[in-house]
Amino acid sequence: MKRIVIVHQWMAGAEGDWRPWLKAALEKQGYAVLMPEMPDRDAPVIEKWVGKLAEVVGEPDEDTYFIGHSIGCQTILRYLDAHLFKPERTVGGAIFVAGWFNLKNLEDDETRAIAKPWFERAINPLKIRTVLPKSTLIISDNDPYDCFEENKKKFEEIGSKIVVIKGAGHFTSEDGFTELPIALTELEALIN
Repeated sequence: MKRIVIVHQWMAGAEGDWRPWLKAALEKQGYAVLMPEMPDRDAPVIEKWVGKLAEVVGEPDEDTYFIGHSIGCQTILRYLDAHLFKPERTVGGAIFVAGWFNLKNLEDDETRAIAKPWFERAINPLKIRTVLPKSTLIISDNDPYDCFEENKKKFEEIGSKIVVIKGAGHFTSEDGFTELPIALTELEALIN
């Protein structure tokens, strides 16, 4: 059975934005969906988030798929970079929603200090490509955290297909997203 692991963004929980809708849509199609509540969501720490994801996933395989939102994308990438995969073992694929390698326009010094390790600790795109055969980045041309071209380029380096949605902000409920059909469509394309 295919497993889908959905990782929420910073300062939001598993039950926020479009994630409950997507979980229900995926379960209706017969997928096993895991939607963990990540630790310290208001001040995410790489080791804690990656550790929680590793705990939830257990032993990944080609039937394991990921969907991340914002820092959830970073968590998935860092998990794939750090996880010791058995030779020639890969995961099925990933959908990255509002994924980033860099951000601008952060609110204050405290927020910048929390984000700093996520910017500064490198992710190895070559390793990601060896364990992640298929992925898609869904990104908006007006994300309030900017770095649009830089983030697109970095996701292209890991082999992601790029889908640009005009005027979608950061794909939050505040931006009008309580459903995200494009994520479902792109995941189905990865699986089939």
